[in-house]
Amino acid sequence: MSVPARQVRAQYTADTITVYQAYSPRIATPAVAAGRFVDPFQRDRMTWIKPSFLWMMYRCGWATKPGQEHVLAVEITRAGFEWALARACLSHYDRDMDASRADWSRRLKSSPVRVQWDPERSLRLQALPYRSLQLGLSGEAVDRYVDEWTVAINDITPAVARIRDLLAAGDHQAAAAQLPREEVYPLPDRLDTRIGASPAR
Repeated sequence: MSVPARQVRAQYTADTITVYQAYSPRIATPAVAAGRFVDPFQRDRMTWIKPSFLWMMYRCGWATKPGQEHVLAVEITRAGFEWALARACLSHYDRDMDASRADWSRRLKSSPVRVQWDPERSLRLQALPYRSLQLGLSGEAVDRYVDEWTVAINDITPAVARIRDLLAAGDHQAAAAQLPREEVYPLPDRLDTRIGASPAR
């Protein structure tokens, strides 16, 4: 079965959704200990959250890139995630979404959340023919992420290392069995249009 070009897929429960970030030990260790992001995490910078585990692996090189040695699985409330989607703006102009480039530019400047759709990745981190959601949080969205939405922060770097080692050993079947199970996220009405997702089938 073909996958829609732009579809939100994630690991989620009735109340939470898991997103991923990768940081240096300097930021990751105190965040895990506190169960929330604390100093030296910087609220004044845009922070990108990713529901796709494999896109995160592509971004951080299986936790080998400098400054991204710790992969964090951050459980946030679905209510918070959907608040962000409802206030999001695409990070690039799309004539199907905005009447003009000027309208898009105004909306981008006033929005605390940016949406990017990047090629999803395979287990071998090759680009797939459909896309994965990224959300960039700034301003009020970052404050809500840190203070209200975060339910738990887990350092999953050991699990990432196990999958990386299995891949290095050529055992792709065992590596695939270790991946988190991500399913299509049920977007509330009108949010698919807001973020430029493909229509639900």
